[in-house]
Amino acid sequence: MRAPHHRAAALASAAALLAGLAVAAEVRAAPAPTEDAPPAVAQEPENFGASCRTVVEGSRVTAYCHNPYPDTDRVRLHVECDRWWDVDTDSAPVDVEATAYARLTGRCWKEVRSVWLTHQPVEPAPRAPGS
Repeated sequence: MRAPHHRAAALASAAALLAGLAVAAEVRAAPAPTEDAPPAVAQEPENFGASCRTVVEGSRVTAYCHNPYPDTDRVRLHVECDRWWDVDTDSAPVDVEATAYARLTGRCWKEVRSVWLTHQPVEPAPRAPGS
């Protein structure tokens, strides 16, 4: 009775070995990358986004943001509460203009699980024709 089990195990091992050899042969047969590809260009850091720090004191959260860049940054504070029944909050968006500061607040009824801020560029208002 043991012979069929040994044959099945041997056949499964052989099939796995052959599949591995086939994949290895395909990898070796794949063409090497050409030298004609353009070199990767290092992206310059984007000059955008207010620098923010958050302070959590018990169930209250405060974010202090400063925008050192010329473009306006729309910032929102997101607070995730630890308790399942506690309501998570998202602040209203605040536009932080160049060289400006902003303070955003949020809270939970009990403990705070996590806090994060989102940033969004603000498109400049279109100018009226003739101005």
